[in-house]
Amino acid sequence: MEDDRISYHESVRTVYKRIKEDGITNIWDRYEAQGMGSSPDRRCNFCQGGMRCDLCSNGPCRGDALKDKRGVCGITADGMAMRMMLLRNVMGASTYQYHTNQTIKTLRATAKGETPFKITEEEKLRNFAGRLGIDLSGNIGDVALKLCDFVEEDFTREYGQPSKIVELLAPKERQDLWKKIGIFPGGIQTEILRSTSSSLTNVDGNYVSLALKAMKLGVAMAYQSQIVNEYCQDIIFGLPKPHNMRVDLGVLDPDYVNILPNGHEPFLGFAMVQLARTPEWQDKAKQVGAKGLRVIANIETGQEMIQRWEMDDAFYGFTGNWIMQEAVLASGCVDIFVADMNCSMPIDPIYAEKYKFKLIPVSDLVSFEGVSDRLDYIPEKASEQAAKLLQMGIDNFKERKASVKPVTDLPMSEAVVGFSTESILDALGGKLDPLLDAIKDGTLRGVAGLVSCTTLRDTGQDSHSIAVAKELIKRDVLVLSMGCGNAAMQVGGLCSPEAKELAGPGLKAICEALGIPPVLSYGTCTDTGRIADLIAAVSAALGDVPVPDLPVVATAPEYMEQKATIDAIFALAFGLYTHVNPVPTVTGAPNLVKLLTEDCKDVTGGVMNVETDAVKAVELMLEHIENNRKKLGI
Repeated sequence: MEDDRISYHESVRTVYKRIKEDGITNIWDRYEAQGMGSSPDRRCNFCQGGMRCDLCSNGPCRGDALKDKRGVCGITADGMAMRMMLLRNVMGASTYQYHTNQTIKTLRATAKGETPFKITEEEKLRNFAGRLGIDLSGNIGDVALKLCDFVEEDFTREYGQPSKIVELLAPKERQDLWKKIGIFPGGIQTEILRSTSSSLTNVDGNYVSLALKAMKLGVAMAYQSQIVNEYCQDIIFGLPKPHNMRVDLGVLDPDYVNILPNGHEPFLGFAMVQLARTPEWQDKAKQVGAKGLRVIANIETGQEMIQRWEMDDAFYGFTGNWIMQEAVLASGCVDIFVADMNCSMPIDPIYAEKYKFKLIPVSDLVSFEGVSDRLDYIPEKASEQAAKLLQMGIDNFKERKASVKPVTDLPMSEAVVGFSTESILDALGGKLDPLLDAIKDGTLRGVAGLVSCTTLRDTGQDSHSIAVAKELIKRDVLVLSMGCGNAAMQVGGLCSPEAKELAGPGLKAICEALGIPPVLSYGTCTDTGRIADLIAAVSAALGDVPVPDLPVVATAPEYMEQKATIDAIFALAFGLYTHVNPVPTVTGAPNLVKLLTEDCKDVTGGVMNVETDAVKAVELMLEHIENNRKKLGI
């Protein structure tokens, strides 16, 4: 694999050469080795088509819809493919909910004064609690505790008891539809239980039933897991507001003690930044010969952090998304890699040994072969744990500096990050009217929510995501980016004001008038729920226009893992035109393919586009946007 097939980013391609020279296993070579023959992208036809099942001892079974060849139990190829999709969705929803549970534990402990954090956004807390009908009497800590009690009760609401959170936050038009087709959820934990149980051998083999259960789970996840999680993190750590952030591998300087929080939960990352900003901890780093101490943000933990807190000499910058991980570690600049609940790779111990950094899991979910040291996050001990982690990094500096030759002179640039519903409204003068007027008069054709991972499937890291985003902004479509795909936009230069030159004339004019880039850095994959709340507000402002009729699309140009699949299923349930790439592993299930790409439009209003060519995919998105504009008479 060479050049752009490795990565869009020069920095990653540079460090890849170092990894090859060192003879270390890496994601690019492992990807290539998984292929068949001379084609790294070609895999087992049954696996690629979703026609394989090994859930029971009668398997592995293979299905063939053309011959009506079924599994031993009698399940069809459509049933096999949808059941595996539902199980992937269960994993994604469970992981989102785990994060949310940790956030609520942290908010509860913070409200009691037991963490190093504080309730930063009192107005956001009161507004969110008010939307949920929570009694606002008492001090701010009392309101926070009542919010925690309310959401935790809703998480465990029994089957048949509708979620209060969904009832209070979702658009009425969507709620009515979800009730009509039987996908209005109860508690998220109940929906996870029922979806998992439905996937047992000889329980539910009906692809339509399984698809509806996936959508029901997706609705629960978006409102109960994602919205609750992000809004409560806002309450503790602050609302995202636009500011500049250093990005790319050039943020790593070998002469500093470099502390890298990594994953999806930002709690210990924020706690470490608070300490690193003190003279005491900077002096400790200098005492071992370093120029200072820096916290460097990574992946989605890093996104959560950089959206909310501004950069300085201690909180220095952001590297990028998960495929860059081995390049980050092989830079020779890392002293401690702090691994929370997601996106730390099983290969990391080999890199820790070679490049002399400490690898410390800080979530009870995370474990590495051969790594026994760990420090599982406890909200009440966050400050103490952060101090231990910083000291580990400082203690590691001398050995790393003496024994590892660093890769230097890597690129670094700046991106504008920190857009949220509130900050977008601030930029528009407190109302959605300027945005809506720009859409109505055609200055903007529409809005795309780019909610993506990054993958090596078909293209190099971030190459396809950036190609899709460039095509969208060229056609005067404003892009809100989330997830690992957000890092692609940031490091790839599309979240900088200069990127307006790549936009169409209408979007460029908006960028110049508001001082914003054409791609707005909107957060992590967890912010999918946040954007659904924004779309609901746009729908209401336009006169309660049904979601499927809005000039809005969702795109996941490089989805990768299980959290992305549940996001896509929610988007379909929400009624959005949803583009995904690569092609999901369902192509051997013709009835399921038809359900997702055609029939779903008559059920929820959502439809899936699986076009793999960036230009053609965007042309199809624009066709949908223009059809909706005609329908709305704009």
